[in-house]
Parts: sequence; C-alpha cells; structure tokens
Amino acid sequence: MHGIKIVVGMIINKTLNTVCFFLVTLITLNSVFSQENKIKDNDRKVLKPNFILIMADDLGYGDISCYGNTYINTPNIDRLAMEGIRFTDFHSNGAVCSPTRAALLTGKYQQRTGVGGVITAASHREVGLAIEEITIADELKKHGYNTGIFGKWHLGYDPRFNPSLQGFDVFKGFVSGNVDYHAHIDQEGYFDWWNNTEIKDDKGYTTDLITEYGLDFIERNNPKKTEKPFFLYLPHESPHYPFQRRTDKALRRVGERGTDPVPEDSIAGIYKEMVEVLDEGVGKIMQKLKDTGLDRNTIVIFCSDNGASQNGSNGNLRGFKAGLYEGGHRVPAIAWFPLKFAAGAVSEQPVLTMDFLPTFLDFIEKEPESTVIDGLSIKNHLLSNEALPKRDLFWNFGNKNAVRSDNWKLVTIKSDGQEAVELFDLSKDISENNDLAEYHPKIVKQLLKKLKNWQKDVFKGVEVISE
Repeated sequence: MHGIKIVVGMIINKTLNTVCFFLVTLITLNSVFSQENKIKDNDRKVLKPNFILIMADDLGYGDISCYGNTYINTPNIDRLAMEGIRFTDFHSNGAVCSPTRAALLTGKYQQRTGVGGVITAASHREVGLAIEEITIADELKKHGYNTGIFGKWHLGYDPRFNPSLQGFDVFKGFVSGNVDYHAHIDQEGYFDWWNNTEIKDDKGYTTDLITEYGLDFIERNNPKKTEKPFFLYLPHESPHYPFQRRTDKALRRVGERGTDPVPEDSIAGIYKEMVEVLDEGVGKIMQKLKDTGLDRNTIVIFCSDNGASQNGSNGNLRGFKAGLYEGGHRVPAIAWFPLKFAAGAVSEQPVLTMDFLPTFLDFIEKEPESTVIDGLSIKNHLLSNEALPKRDLFWNFGNKNAVRSDNWKLVTIKSDGQEAVELFDLSKDISENNDLAEYHPKIVKQLLKKLKNWQKDVFKGVEVISE
C-alpha cells in the first residue's frame, strides 16, 4: 500500500510539474508574441512613409534643365527626375501664390475656402485660410505624423491664421507673398520672419535658411529616434522677386514700401543664381535622406506654385503667372520614392496640386476627414502607372476662367462687359496658338455649361478673394 501511495504521489507530482511547465511555456510564448506584436506595431509606425513637399515660387515649366533649360543648371532637381517620375501635364490649382497653397493644404478647389486670389500685404492683412479648414498637416498629424513648415505661408498675416495653428507642429518663415531675401521685410515695409506665432529673426539668405530648417527638422524627427513618421513642407520663396543674390545687400527697410530697384539687364543672371541656389538646397535635403538612411522610406514631391513671371521661362507654353493659358498653371513637378516609383519615368497624366492630400492619405490607407475633397489620389498611378480616371479640370482667377475636358481647353476673359471665348486642342496645340472656337460651337457650348455649373458649386455661399 505504501508503495502504491508513493507511486500515486509521484504521478501527481509529475502531472503537476507538467502542468506548471505547460503554463510557464504558455506565459513565455504569450510574452514573446506580445513583444513581437509590439515590434511589428513599431515597425508599422516607422514604415509609414515620410513625406517631403518642396514647392518653388514662380518657377516656370522651362526654368530647369530636365524640362529643357540650357542656361540654368539644376543637377539636383534633374537627378530627382532621373530617379523618380517627371510630370509633363502637372498643373497648379491657381495661377498665383495663395490660391494654389489653399488647394494644396485642403485637397479641394481653393474657391471653396474663399482664397481664390492673392492675399496681399497691402489690402488683406485681416484675411486668411479659415482655421476651420482641415489641412493636410491636420490629417497627417492625426495619424501620428510630426509636421513642419519652413518658408512661405501666404495664407494669412494675422497670427490667428498662423500655420502652427493649422496642423503644423513647427513653423519658421514668413507669412506674406515675398520678403527681402536678406532683411526679411515684406513689400509693405513690415518685418516678416516668424518662429511659430512669434516674430523672431534669423540672419541669413532666405533660400539657405529654409534649407537649413528642413535639414534640422529631418535630424530631429528621424523616425528611428521618434518612432513617428514626418511630413515636411518646404515652400521656398525662390525665384519670386525681389531678385537678390546671396551676396547682395538688403533692398527693403522697415516702414518703407519696397520698390526693389534692380537693373533690368541684371535680372537674368540673378534669376539664374536664385534657381541654382534652390537646386543646391534640394540636393542637401536629398543627401540628408541618404546619410540618415531615410531615403528608402520617404516620398519627395517637387513642384511650383504657378507658372513663371515674364522674368522666367515657361518653355513653349503661352502666357505667364496670373494668366490661365498653359504658361500660367502648367508647371514642373517630380515625384521620388526609390524602389517604389519607376526611375526615369515620365507621366503624361493630368494632375493638380490639390491631388497631394488624398494621395498622401492613400499611402497610409486613411480617408480624408473633410466631407468635400476635389483632389484625386494618384497613388496607383505613381506605383504602377495606372491611368487616372477622366475628369474635367477648372481654373479661375479674377475675370479669367478656364475648363479642360480631355484635350479640349476653353479659356474665357471678361473685359468691359464682354466675354472673349477661346478653344484649344492641347493634343495638337500645346502652345495655344490656334483658337478653334468658331469651328466647334457645340464643344464651346458644352464646356461653357460645365464651367457655369462648376462656378455655382464652388462659389456657392463663399466670399472669395478674386484679385
């Protein structure tokens, strides 16, 4: 009997040991799986792509080498194009500064926001992008992104419109349409250099400062340190006037309206240097990404806010900034994402500035919070050259309107109570030299109707700055 008790006891102890071992194993495995899940979660955070959007100011379609310029040297932007996708049918939403920026930030036609024209330093110091608008920075910040803007805001002078209150964690730069590149004074004589909502100067050439701020932001917000992706918006001033080299003296003084006297025959050389310094900055940003190992998980977009002024080049396109011929809004643009976007590819699909917001959100598989988004995600086009859905495109600036449907483009200009109407076939006449309105009255009628319906939609109940 004693032997039986001993055997039974041994069996019970062995069973208990087995159970305990099993439980410990389960707990250990659970801990391992938990740790693996945490690592995977952290990987997901890190693997969300970073976004860098570099926007030049008044840079024309023919102002850089990879778009045919033989006078201005832009090796870094050219390299971006060789390693990424170069767009030949990319358009700014506006033909001037503020409207394009409003469309970029909100993902919709700028007229819906009330910013249909330039927010001028002289007449609109109490006007800006409404704080209620949901910006691309708001959207990305909500999904775990660190956000920064360095450079030109131009969506409100008053501190209540400051970008640091519109989704950006940090802002350094200026809020007006342009500043003296050295003195940082706007054209009305106001000092205009900010650190978030505080006026605070940093000595230096505007283009260089914007680049330096961007480099510092990348260093501080490296996802390997923060475990959060970042969105960096670098809206440059270059090559917008005043035309100034790195070595020039300041042209403006506080309290004096800027006249920016520059000899006409020297502007071309200054303009060339301004674009080349911008290109140098692009190169530094790209090198920073490679040095930090972030180049494989960062999407970089380069574009311009509108066409060139008469001091720049729009190539063979008709017109300039502030006009609605192609030269006013067809601009250079490049998308770069190594190993994801085809190197050296050329996109001929029509794309607008307002498409960036839905595109960025699509890359992180999120839907926009705003109930009205006019932009279109081009993610699949970028990744696999998938054709974009057909859509009509619209522009308005003051007394000028334009609508494009496929390759047909209608331009209207009102003056002295009369409206001039022109029709162009862009597939055969990219320079818009041959007005076909009298030969295609039905197409003119159709496009005028589309334009009228669009105007009713986007202007409804919205007070718009139109000049």
